[in-house]
Amino acid sequence: MHPSEATLPTLNKLGFVSSDFNNIDALSVAQNWIQAFGSACEADSVQQILDLLLESNFVSPSLLKASPPASELNQEPSVYWRDLLALTWDLRTFESTPVIRQFLQDRLKLSEIRNVKINTTDKGAFPAFQLPYPDLAWIQALFKFETRLGFGSGVVRLVPTKKGDGVEWKAHCILTNLEDLKGFPEKIGHLRNHNTDSGSWESLRLKEREFADQDPPVIIIGGGQSGLDVAARLKSLGVNSLVIEKNERIGDNWRNRYEALCLHDPVWYDHLPYMPFPPNWPVYTPARKLANWLDSYAEAMELNVWTSSTVTKVVQDPNTERWNVTVKFGPKDSAIRERVFNVKHVIFAQGFSGGRGFIPQYPGMDVFKGPLLHSLQHRKATDHLGKKVVVIGSCTSGHDISVDYAGHGVDVTMFQRSSTYIMSTKKGLRLTLGDFYSEDGPSTEVGDRLVASFPNLLNVGMSYRLTQKIAEADAELLDGLKKRGFRLGWGYKDAGFLLSAWAKAGGYYLDQRCGK
Repeated sequence: MHPSEATLPTLNKLGFVSSDFNNIDALSVAQNWIQAFGSACEADSVQQILDLLLESNFVSPSLLKASPPASELNQEPSVYWRDLLALTWDLRTFESTPVIRQFLQDRLKLSEIRNVKINTTDKGAFPAFQLPYPDLAWIQALFKFETRLGFGSGVVRLVPTKKGDGVEWKAHCILTNLEDLKGFPEKIGHLRNHNTDSGSWESLRLKEREFADQDPPVIIIGGGQSGLDVAARLKSLGVNSLVIEKNERIGDNWRNRYEALCLHDPVWYDHLPYMPFPPNWPVYTPARKLANWLDSYAEAMELNVWTSSTVTKVVQDPNTERWNVTVKFGPKDSAIRERVFNVKHVIFAQGFSGGRGFIPQYPGMDVFKGPLLHSLQHRKATDHLGKKVVVIGSCTSGHDISVDYAGHGVDVTMFQRSSTYIMSTKKGLRLTLGDFYSEDGPSTEVGDRLVASFPNLLNVGMSYRLTQKIAEADAELLDGLKKRGFRLGWGYKDAGFLLSAWAKAGGYYLDQRCGK
């Protein structure tokens, strides 16, 4: 067994084999468990809830530490409770029975979980018996609930445990997620604006965007997908915000990259709130097409955005706990102005990778007569027709740029500095995301919650197995790369794409056409 698999509730740990589960009524099992869970919550009974969960003292090693050798691994199944703001006002994952017990003792009675009901209506939410691997089996179900202050959604995965000669299904992993605060509904549907326009809409929008005589309660630094997402959500809740974007136009963070750039994740993964992509949108979006969509999204959603603006200083007043945010703004052809906002909240939405490009230093660079460019500076292959080009780096940008050069007849060599994890979008990405984001899959909202319900510590083992499965599907591609001397890697902790993306923001390539 690979060390990363220690967190998985395998059937051999639980004392079963897959043939024990030929006729499972997943709906009935899920209904019974969720009803019992709801009753335990109504009673504020920590012990009753714990009785519905696997009992486990297993604590997995940190993702940032070296995994222990397989011989030292604990053989009992793990148990998790992941809470996203619903009970803790934070993003927390609790592992093992003692830790979950303490969490419930601290938060259960204060939270007042009530009206727990199974969710069978949302697309992709119906309870299902799943056998992701021959030695892994669970029943996945979604539910809804209320707390003292809000409305929540949940996901539970039930695994079989021995009870005499029978089976008792207990929770291996629970997600509780805050959806809405009571008294603060989104202004959508029946709550949308019903007033007719009397000719003042444009002037009111201009005044709202300028903030000439007031400060917004929230400043959002960064006008990419996340910044716009948050601004749109806040606006629908009646909270005004100002997005500060350094580029001249919304979308320039995509528009100003190389022309061959195309998203490698599928359309169902990339929807923005309230304004999903149309049904004829391509599965993989060209970067400039996405840039234009983001620009139009900000306009359609009436978001307050200052472009060509930069936050230069953020200081909190210790007495009021408010933030003084200094913003420099103004287009390139005009004088730069400065304003200090006093706000309650500052949200950083600057992305988790990218930014300033790093160029390694090599002997002789100072005497090289040709241009030295980072991928952030590269625009298109036709800029170098008739030249010989060396691309240093063999991950996403390196592959994209190299195949663009090759397609335009430019003599190009890609130099590989270290091993790269490779999987195809055609097969590998479908295996990775297909159960959550696809044409026939769950709604994006349900898919997001299902993905969030897997704690990272559990994801290591699942991703390790998935990586092996993808390698089998991509065998022809990977064998061809090996024969050409390409150094293949298995990604962070041998767990392939997803963990490499989150832990390193690099080290991989999702192949679309370059590999062959």
